[in-house]
Amino acid sequence: MTERIKVLIADDQLDLAQELKNVLETDERIQVVGLAADGFQALEQMPTVHADVVLMDIRMPNMNGVVATSRIKAEYPQVKVVILTTFDDSDYILNAINNGASGYLLKDISGTALIDAVKDAYNGDTILPAKIARKITSAAKFVAADREIRLSRAFAMSDREVEIALMMYEGFTNRQISSALKLSEGTTRNYVSAIYEKTKTENRNEAVLAIKEVLNKTE
Repeated sequence: MTERIKVLIADDQLDLAQELKNVLETDERIQVVGLAADGFQALEQMPTVHADVVLMDIRMPNMNGVVATSRIKAEYPQVKVVILTTFDDSDYILNAINNGASGYLLKDISGTALIDAVKDAYNGDTILPAKIARKITSAAKFVAADREIRLSRAFAMSDREVEIALMMYEGFTNRQISSALKLSEGTTRNYVSAIYEKTKTENRNEAVLAIKEVLNKTE
């Protein structure tokens, strides 16, 4: 017999978690190895249950699904995490996927589709309903545009300076920036110097901190 797919379900609605377990175990290839009421419990169980796939509720007390996904992927990068929710909250979903989630499912998914999604996630596929994929793409574009607008307004940067400032923030070296943007290293250094001047900083670390402060500032 083919090795069974081990699934851990993390959801503070334990009745729903049990229902999902019952549905999944109608398929002989799937074994539910644990139920967790929050992200902490999911993390605690991981060393003993050896799950292949985690079905993760996005909103839970103590530790939500976004944080738990990040922690699980950091410690168990081979594990597939699929986010479960009752609504299409694009900010949460985008954050979870950025933290390594393999996709997203609505809790009212049919039993057959749920089983197929677990198998697909186990095989390395990304699980995104079409309407959610569109919503996430839109949200991602909005986040990128928002970052650019924030830097432009805060420091009166040109479009190219904003582009390079974001690359500095993401850890690119001058050489990597030059290569990616097809600029000479001298031109890149000039842009970086201009960014120091506009952020009123004297070195890369200070500039990155100034950029980070603007990007993380809540309106």
